[in-house]
Amino acid sequence: MPRKIVPASADHPYHIVARARNREWFPIARSEVWAIMEDYLFFISHAYGIEILSFVLMDNHFHMIARDPKQSLGEAMNYFMKETSRHISFRAGMINQIYGGRYHKTLINSPLYYLHAYKYVYRNPVEAGLCNQVQDYPHSTLALSLGMHRLGFPIYPDNTLFESTDSILSWLNSAPDPQDKEIVQKALRKSEFKIPTTRKNQRPHRLTSLPY
Repeated sequence: MPRKIVPASADHPYHIVARARNREWFPIARSEVWAIMEDYLFFISHAYGIEILSFVLMDNHFHMIARDPKQSLGEAMNYFMKETSRHISFRAGMINQIYGGRYHKTLINSPLYYLHAYKYVYRNPVEAGLCNQVQDYPHSTLALSLGMHRLGFPIYPDNTLFESTDSILSWLNSAPDPQDKEIVQKALRKSEFKIPTTRKNQRPHRLTSLPY
């Protein structure tokens, strides 16, 4: 089946995810992977004009939300994945590719859908049992935005967080309804983020009007 084309946008952000081969853990410590990725996130933000809104590194994948004002995301991500794979493999003494395939991107074309993706990305470490609160995870731009760790690459100002930091952190740290989480997960697997209508009455799902 041919790959579905993702609509191009210079204004709306994309959710981007890439996983390690066979979903195995990265072969070196997460802190080392983070240091490598920091360097190349710095590069693609300057060389390709990628506006990084959020980035979270997990043990076998990463999530990024970014805008692409210069329409160069494909080239930027191909470079990022090639070079980070090469450096991680070198550090691990391997010759195999690190990633299991291409990255996946999803266009996020509304402010509400952005909030869904924003919460999903920043809650990843909590859901995986790596921390108790979103702000405690060191390999995330959330901790960097809060000044808890050194920032090694530029990120776009987090207006969502700084609109009301305490209330946003409280919202991020509140576990979503499992069914809502599953709907958001499925939406992030598509080329364009969309919430389906409810099956029973074909009415718009509440996630089309409220944050999850």
